[in-house]
Amino acid sequence: MDTEAGPGSLPHLPATGRPVPEAEPGLVARWRSEGGELLDLLTLVREQLGGVAAFRLGPTPTVLVTDPQAVRHVLALRPERYVKRSHRARLLIGDGVLAADGAAWKRQRRLLQSQFTGTGMRRYEQRITAAADTTSARWETYAHTGQTFDVGQEMRRFALDTIWRSLTGHPLDDATQRELAAVETVGAALPTLPADAAEARDAVADDLARIDAVARRAIDAARGGAAGPHGPGLLHVLTDASTEHPEYTDQLIRDEFVTLLAAGHETTATTLTWLHLLLDRHPEARAQALAAGDEGSTERRQAVQALIHETLRFYPSAWILARHAAEDDVLAGHLVEAGSDLLVCPYLTHRDPALWPDPERFDPRRFTSPGGRPTHPGAYFPFGIGPRACLGLQFALREATVLLEQLLPHAPVFHSVPPKAVHGITVRPDGPTPAGLEPPRG
Repeated sequence: MDTEAGPGSLPHLPATGRPVPEAEPGLVARWRSEGGELLDLLTLVREQLGGVAAFRLGPTPTVLVTDPQAVRHVLALRPERYVKRSHRARLLIGDGVLAADGAAWKRQRRLLQSQFTGTGMRRYEQRITAAADTTSARWETYAHTGQTFDVGQEMRRFALDTIWRSLTGHPLDDATQRELAAVETVGAALPTLPADAAEARDAVADDLARIDAVARRAIDAARGGAAGPHGPGLLHVLTDASTEHPEYTDQLIRDEFVTLLAAGHETTATTLTWLHLLLDRHPEARAQALAAGDEGSTERRQAVQALIHETLRFYPSAWILARHAAEDDVLAGHLVEAGSDLLVCPYLTHRDPALWPDPERFDPRRFTSPGGRPTHPGAYFPFGIGPRACLGLQFALREATVLLEQLLPHAPVFHSVPPKAVHGITVRPDGPTPAGLEPPRG
């Protein structure tokens, strides 16, 4: 987490500056007439007007931010001026740490922070490895039987098993996995649900009920002292907190639990799915990583981590970050008025040719070669930066690395690949990913 500056630590800048360049109405009209996605519009605006630019979808402009210095200003240096408003996933995660703000967010973040860094992370090493071993054994079976499987489903199963073990101390069982498919169903439906909150909730009521039932059983088990094979989990931290902090009601514990379930598996699973698809298109990258060193060596691990980082450059966990200007400010010399909405877009920053030479080329060596990547913190931020950067950054990178080290010798042969990416809450492949396995390499 970027700790260089915190809220209130820097003086207010004079609220004067030149206007933010704004896209011509004709550009937005053409985009509307062509039925383009939001990313198409953002790409046009960035290409025509640069790294701080505005466009109008309604009566007031929205400011697009892709310039690295401006990114850092908004997310890391002035977080008290550029705030989060209602989270799109609030219907699912309630008042969990992703959706919380103000004093509640600080309190919830503080409780969870120690669980995902340093000593806290070491508590989960055994659980991550156990989930990876289970997945690897399943892939060994696929390799010997020639069975077709869906890579995306496999990655979701692994990531869900990992976070479930970390939350409860128990391996994921098949019945719970089936019930928790509702988390993905609700998450995928969020962008298309009615604007009215009651209507939206009604549309996914059955799935929310299934999620709530799983959460209730898990919370009751944790309160009853039911630790798993690896000891107590994150859920026990939450239930223990309720004895000293009355704000940790059963509802808030449920919200935090579902937040960790949803955020703790969907983004990792999607990253790993994209990684397998990219390796299918670029087999030389797999060969280079296998040749970097023996299994278990530092060199192999660094090569695997480079594969993950290059995948995250292409498909960042959070492809767009929404903020709201709480007061006037000057951003890269431009006046941003209070009340303005901003969209910070890692997806476009990561593909900016001024920062990343030949940005559409998949090249993990950017992350292992000296000078291969820009050093500015606002140039590469797949998990965000600043106080609201992803809590589970180290956890996600660790589980992806452990699994990929085991699966790298296996090369899935895809029977078909999704035709495009869907830019919803995450960037996900638009369709199934059926594959078979070749015999292990290396």
